[in-house]
Amino acid sequence: MRAVREDGLNNRTGTGWKAGVRVCAGTLLAAALLTGAGTQLAEAAEAAGVAEAAQGKALPIPAATFFQYPSVLKAQLSPSGKRVAISTSRGGTRVGLAVVELEPQPKAHRIALFADADITRFQWVGEGWLVFQVRDLQEGSGEDYQLGPGLYAAKADGSLLHQLAQRHGQSWLREGGGPTRREPLAWNHVLLSVPESGEQAGTPEIVIGEMVFGNGQQMEHLRPLWMNIDTGRTRHMDLGEDPPHGVQEWLFDSRARPRFAKVRSQGQYHYHWREDSGRWRKLAHGAILDLPFDANAIDDAGNLFVTQRVGPLGENALFRYDFAAGRPHTEAMVSTPGFDFSGNLITEPSRSGQALGVRVETDAETTVWFHPALKALQAEADARMPGRVNTLSCRRCGEADMVVLVHSHSDRDPGQYWLYQAESKRWQLVSRVMEGIDPRRSAAVDFQRIKARDGRDLPVWLTLPQGVAPGRPAPAVVMVHGGPWLRGGYWHWQAETQFLASRGYLVISPEFRGSTGYGTAHFQAGWKQWGRAMQDDVADALLWARQQGLADPQRACIAGSGYGGYATLMGLIRHPELYRCGVALSAVTDPFLYLEGSWRARDQVSDTGRRYLLPEMVGDAQQDAAQLREVSPVLQAGKIRAPLMLAYGREDLRVPLAHGERLREALQAAGREPEWVVYAGEGHGWRKPENRVDFAQRLERFLARHLGTP
Repeated sequence: MRAVREDGLNNRTGTGWKAGVRVCAGTLLAAALLTGAGTQLAEAAEAAGVAEAAQGKALPIPAATFFQYPSVLKAQLSPSGKRVAISTSRGGTRVGLAVVELEPQPKAHRIALFADADITRFQWVGEGWLVFQVRDLQEGSGEDYQLGPGLYAAKADGSLLHQLAQRHGQSWLREGGGPTRREPLAWNHVLLSVPESGEQAGTPEIVIGEMVFGNGQQMEHLRPLWMNIDTGRTRHMDLGEDPPHGVQEWLFDSRARPRFAKVRSQGQYHYHWREDSGRWRKLAHGAILDLPFDANAIDDAGNLFVTQRVGPLGENALFRYDFAAGRPHTEAMVSTPGFDFSGNLITEPSRSGQALGVRVETDAETTVWFHPALKALQAEADARMPGRVNTLSCRRCGEADMVVLVHSHSDRDPGQYWLYQAESKRWQLVSRVMEGIDPRRSAAVDFQRIKARDGRDLPVWLTLPQGVAPGRPAPAVVMVHGGPWLRGGYWHWQAETQFLASRGYLVISPEFRGSTGYGTAHFQAGWKQWGRAMQDDVADALLWARQQGLADPQRACIAGSGYGGYATLMGLIRHPELYRCGVALSAVTDPFLYLEGSWRARDQVSDTGRRYLLPEMVGDAQQDAAQLREVSPVLQAGKIRAPLMLAYGREDLRVPLAHGERLREALQAAGREPEWVVYAGEGHGWRKPENRVDFAQRLERFLARHLGTP
């Protein structure tokens, strides 16, 4: 089977974000659980926006609207489809967990709510229990470096709450207002799998993993255990005959049986498969940067699905593994030309693991359904909510009494959750994801493929401000993604770019060489090209936008975080004629400090990374020293002449504050004092809403000074 996009950019050609949608009064969540105040706020904001637009004097949307935390983080149907669990902050300041009983009439109750933490991840355990992890979203992102988010279990009727594993650094107390039958496990225990079929399905049994650490910060082994979330007791898991040691990752089938193990040793990964007999078989091994394939999923029929590079561009496609031949099948199951395969097969354990469809991410998310009833329902959802990505999650999939949860979102809208019940053919709005966001005032996101100066294909994302007249290029912000070894752009609503677009700036986001998601050739073309060809790609994206009449040829700034902050600095050094200013967040400024580390600047870079990855991808600190000096912002600081803002998190372990302090000192020595801000408690990026708003306002003022108010 070869999956290709059937409708261009996945259903984005509709007009009017509410076109064809029958909206029920209020929302299911607000009506059943808390209050309609949130919905009324959104409706009032939309009405105000319409009134302002009619009067021709719409006010700028406050920064706090963009950088609020979502009202709903996640919604998930129970196995029976008779309940919906929702992590929500609606009606309070903390993210709690609620369950809505759908039959006979919607009725909701709180499951868990903490005074000092927020529920960030949850999963159903049968019909009667939920397990979840927590994190303090009101603390800075520096907390993220503390391993162990804690593990809890609660009955779906709210009658019982257990703490199963401590949070890192926590002194154990009987938290949450409910009894705990046993002292919780240590913080190094995490959720791995929940049985969805077989004997353990529907019981209070889950699979947890004990992280075993050796010397240093690296995990040496992840050991699976069965846990009864009612009693808190653990028991040994049958791992078969002679199981591998040093496992970093397990894959489980729907019965929660471990079938695939990924072992790391001496800069290599080793893949092991557990056969039906219980015996483990080694499938393959390879260097971390040159793996023959990678595991994607398994099913209950004993199939292993892997991704493997194909074609001259090395784009990953999805294959079924051929155990008899000892390699993936020669014909791909799913390929996405122009992109690496990123997605999953959609199965339902109650249907014997039958594949119902495949969900993939190309320029936008697309679902290709094999089941005719689901294909028809997808078409109906897309017709009701055109111009959006409508993601279906079903229970009793394809049956006459099917229940479906639909997450509908777009480039202009953070999203909504809808519930569809096949028996009544009723569509009901569960909740908006964020309040106060009017899609009619949001910016459109476009995806283009252009040519870099050496002829390489260069994907570019554009966030297009409203109100820019034809032939009137907009001032531009070139936003360089971090990583750099990841995909930066997606067709969805993003706070940072929407905020800039709301202030009238065109946002240009290039997927420079070295980015992932567009084939191995594009990824590897960025190796040892920091400050060189990678930097040229960033410049070429801006030059292209100017040639197209989109970007003002005289007004552009460059900005980014992490590697994007590094690219901001090198942009001002290598291409000073292109940029009036730069904004560098959490920027790598000293390649030698990044590659070698220092006892004076503790960081999170692993020994494996420094030994096997960074020398190949960035450069060897000894052999490539001359090249690295040429692309070191600290050593080239005297060439930075444009106004510059530097921002760091004091607790950042990915790019320690020492990077910023060294560059600031070098700039001061050159007589070029930068704007400087450090956020206490924050790590690599800001999480406190007040810090995100504060930085957005600083950024707005900085850009207005140096680009002018659009």
